[in-house]
Amino acid sequence: MKLKSIGRAALATGMSLGIGLGATACSRDYTVAYVYACSGQNDSVAAFAVDYQSGALTQITGSPFSGTGSVPVAIVPAPNGKYIYEINNFTSNIEVFAVGTDGKLYGQQTPSLIGSLPTAATIDSTGSFLYVTFTLQPGYTTVGTGAKGGVDIFPINQTNGQLGTPTMVPVGVNPVSVAVSQPICYTTKPAQVTLNASCNGGAGNYAVYVYVLDQEAAPNAALLGFSQNMTTGGLTLLPGSSCTTTANVLCTGYAAGVKPSSVVVEPTTRFVYVADETSNQILGYQIANNTTGNLTGLVSSPSIAGLYPVNLTIDPRGMFLLSANENSNTVGSYTINSANGALGGVAGAGAATVATAPTCVAIEPALGIYVYTSNSLDGSISGLQMNPSTGALTTIPNSPFPTTTLPSCVTAVANGSHASSVVNP
Repeated sequence: MKLKSIGRAALATGMSLGIGLGATACSRDYTVAYVYACSGQNDSVAAFAVDYQSGALTQITGSPFSGTGSVPVAIVPAPNGKYIYEINNFTSNIEVFAVGTDGKLYGQQTPSLIGSLPTAATIDSTGSFLYVTFTLQPGYTTVGTGAKGGVDIFPINQTNGQLGTPTMVPVGVNPVSVAVSQPICYTTKPAQVTLNASCNGGAGNYAVYVYVLDQEAAPNAALLGFSQNMTTGGLTLLPGSSCTTTANVLCTGYAAGVKPSSVVVEPTTRFVYVADETSNQILGYQIANNTTGNLTGLVSSPSIAGLYPVNLTIDPRGMFLLSANENSNTVGSYTINSANGALGGVAGAGAATVATAPTCVAIEPALGIYVYTSNSLDGSISGLQMNPSTGALTTIPNSPFPTTTLPSCVTAVANGSHASSVVNP
C-alpha cells in the first residue's frame, strides 16, 4: 500500500524530530556515553560517541556544532544529561544546547551574564541552578585592582533546560573555580545554614554547600564557603569566610595555597580538594561534622601533583581523584581514604601520560571507567580506562582522538539507554 504525499511528509517530519530531540528515537546499542569538547578558539563543540567495550571515540555526524559566543572556557552538563551549557569568556554569554538521543547538539538559548569574563561553572545536583564565576562586575574595568569578581546564579527550567534571569554575588578578585556539594541531611540546623527542604520525614533539613576559589595574589588566595538556598539558589557566606563589595578589599576564607586552579567536593560531602597550579600540590579539607560547611585542613594535606595541575575531578563512586597536569602532560590518579580523606598513590600507575597540555579531565558517568582529557596544544582528546578497583589508568586504543582547535574543556554524559553510576556514601 502506498502512502499519500501528506502522510509521507508527516512521517518524515515525525522521524526527524524523534531522532533529533529524542521523542521516539532508538539509541545506539554500543554507545554508552557521549563526550563533548569546546574549542578555546571559536564557538564550537565537538561531539563523540563512546564505545562501551573499549571507550574509543567516534565523532558524531555534523560535529562540531557551532554557537554564537566566543572563546569558550568551560562546558558543563545538566545532571540528567539532556542539556549542555558552554560558557563563553570573550562574549560573556552561555550557549544552551539540547542533547539528542543521537548525541547531536541543538542550540536552545544564548543568555548573557551579569558579570564579564567568566572563568568556570557548575550545576547543583538537582539540576536547579547554574553557577558561573567571573572576574569583572558591572561598573568595573580591567584597569586597577580590587574585589571585582563574582558568581552569577541562573535558575534552570526543569522542563526545557533553559536559563532564567540571573542574580549576582560579589566574590573576591579573581574567582576561578566553583563546586557544589550533594545535599546532606542534618537534624540540628546550624545558624548559618539557610532553611531548606525537609528530610527524614520532616525530622531534619537539607544543607547544600558551595565553594568558590578566589585566585588572588599570594598569600591571599582563598577558598570561600557558602550555604545554598535550595529554593532560590542564593548564597550565604559561612562564618569561616568573608567578603566585601568595596573595591581594593580582599575576601578572606580558607588558605588555598599559592595559585589555586580547581576545586571539587567529594560525593558524600565529607571532603573538599583544591589544586594549586604553582606549587604542584593538591590540598585537602574536611567538611566539619558534615553539617556546618566549615572546613579544616586534612592532616595528610598537601599531596604532590604533576606539573601545573589545572583541573580536578572525582569518579562517581567517590573512590578516586584525578588531576589534569598541564605542563607534565599527565593525569594523576589518587585513592580517597573514605575515613579521613587522605589521598594515596595508585598501584601500578601514579600518573598516565596524555597528549600535550591537558586542560580538563572528565569521567563518563554511565560506567564510570572511561576518562578523557581536552589537550589544548595538541588539538585532541586523550582517552584512558580506569581500573574500578585500583584506579590505575591505561591508554585507550587509538588515543588521542582529533578534535576542535585548542580544546579548552571536555565533559561527558551518559547515553539515555544506560544507567548512570550510583554513588554509595
